[in-house]
Amino acid sequence: METLWFSIAAVMVALYVVMDGFDFGAGGLHLLVARTDRERRQVLAAIGPFWDGNEVWLLAAGGVLFLAFPAVLAAGLSGFYLAIFLVLWTLILRGIAIEFRSHVEDRLWRSFWDATFAVASTLAPVLFGAALGNLLRGVPLSAEGWFALPLFASFSPTGALGILDWYTVLVGVFALVAILHHGALYLAWRTDGAVRLRSLDAATRLFPATVALWLLASFATARIAPEIGRHLADRPLAWLATALFLSGLAGSWLARRAGRDLLAFLGSCSFVLGLLAATAAAVYPTMIRGTSAAASLTALNSAAGEHSLRVGLLWWPIGFVLAAVYYVVLFRLHRAKAQAAEEGEGY
Repeated sequence: METLWFSIAAVMVALYVVMDGFDFGAGGLHLLVARTDRERRQVLAAIGPFWDGNEVWLLAAGGVLFLAFPAVLAAGLSGFYLAIFLVLWTLILRGIAIEFRSHVEDRLWRSFWDATFAVASTLAPVLFGAALGNLLRGVPLSAEGWFALPLFASFSPTGALGILDWYTVLVGVFALVAILHHGALYLAWRTDGAVRLRSLDAATRLFPATVALWLLASFATARIAPEIGRHLADRPLAWLATALFLSGLAGSWLARRAGRDLLAFLGSCSFVLGLLAATAAAVYPTMIRGTSAAASLTALNSAAGEHSLRVGLLWWPIGFVLAAVYYVVLFRLHRAKAQAAEEGEGY
């Protein structure tokens, strides 16, 4: 039962990254791919029907942890207290910027909110990536399962630990570049005209950077946490996930060159989803890795009671199916290329 809920939690997190990831990527790139006010409203129209619903997956992931692994949620919220507030500010500022920027027809007003949207959308993937880097590197968990970290200390993953060091920053930068590439392919699929062409150009430039940073982050992870590499080699599910993200990475490149925008975006989805699935398969059952392996919080030693897990399993499939149906309907309703709304209407 604990393994099943670990898998459900991993799925919720992966779906959040895939779905809200294209919002972050579009936001981080929109100052580059959209030069005029109308083009920027076209970018907002492309993500407008989806961005707030996409954030629900983050709440769903938190809900799964609250139900199934409350000790993990409690330790993570207290240990990453400052980082979580930074993430919340980026999410809040993104929402405010999207909603407020077209309320006043003033160039300075809109430029301010456009810049806010871009900065918040850029910082969020870095912060999420750095959080993943911390979980892979390990944190100083006490015997009671608690930890506290400053923002940075020695800037070394083997010295005095902080949330930021060269390894976690590397993972954060890789996450940012991968998400920007993901967002560029989404905009290429959902827009037309100059925005589409610039988005394709951005994806072309970001692809080699994504591959290079993925290789560099993988090499660094093998040095920092060598057991992850060993688990990748001896777990069949990790093989399947690795095949998924490698085929997705290659497929996004081939489809983009062939002008198949939707297939290129789906390839990027497979890359992100497969990479996170391979990571989850390799670290299982660890959920928060301690610098001392014996102190780690795992799916086996931090799960809720058996009765809670069984009752939760009765309700989770219903909510998941409803959410999936909602997204199918939403994408069908908005399957046409996004166009900027007329002044005073929409974003």
